[in-house]
Amino acid sequence: MKRVFLSLLLITVIGCQSKKVEKKTENIKEVQVKKVFPKLEKDRYNVAFLIMDGTFNTELTAPFDIFQHTIFRKNIKAMNVFTVANTDNPITTFEGMRILPDFNYLKDSLPKIDILVVPSAEHHLDSDLEDTAMIDFVKRVDKDATYITSHCDGAFVLAKAGVLKGKVSTTFPSDIDKMRATFPNLDIRKKVLFVHDGKYITSAGGAKSFEAALYLCEFLYGKEVAKSLAGGLVIDWNVDNVPHLIVE
Repeated sequence: MKRVFLSLLLITVIGCQSKKVEKKTENIKEVQVKKVFPKLEKDRYNVAFLIMDGTFNTELTAPFDIFQHTIFRKNIKAMNVFTVANTDNPITTFEGMRILPDFNYLKDSLPKIDILVVPSAEHHLDSDLEDTAMIDFVKRVDKDATYITSHCDGAFVLAKAGVLKGKVSTTFPSDIDKMRATFPNLDIRKKVLFVHDGKYITSAGGAKSFEAALYLCEFLYGKEVAKSLAGGLVIDWNVDNVPHLIVE
């Protein structure tokens, strides 16, 4: 009888504990983490990098490095650099790097974007061109931006958005024929590593993304600042040694 009584007592205690745990669980409220936006300093260019799953590392990090280092140069209008995407969740680059976007262009209140950078991504030749929200975002930014830049196949996004109409551009060397076929009315050049036409700078991408970014800095700040930025990244910079086209 004692054994039976102890067994019943254990069952009762365990049952009560389970109910208490369940009751506590029901009272736990979902905690929402408040999004923290980057601090944007006044009197700087706001430079937005459009990122998404499949973005290629170099086309993102090369100009990001160059532009971010402007904050360490004196007597210039430096750059606030930040990322924008269509999500609050981390995006995964083509090479596997996970990046948490600073702004969600679908729902956040965005600062005025002075310079938009469109790095290449894995699907810029196909499915990304059907992303109407992303293409519309580029169109909106283009209306007020001072400069729009692309690297590698990011030029396809600019072309799809219609902002390269009447402009000269370039893209990744082996994709130039594809871009010409996709956008037959555009003037797309070979044998150059970047093209500057109006407020648009398009580049071949890859490691040459450094050079297109340095060119924009030289255009904005002068040769000495550009050389200083290049030196900080151990780049031997001379724009005259880079095949390029500036459309007057």
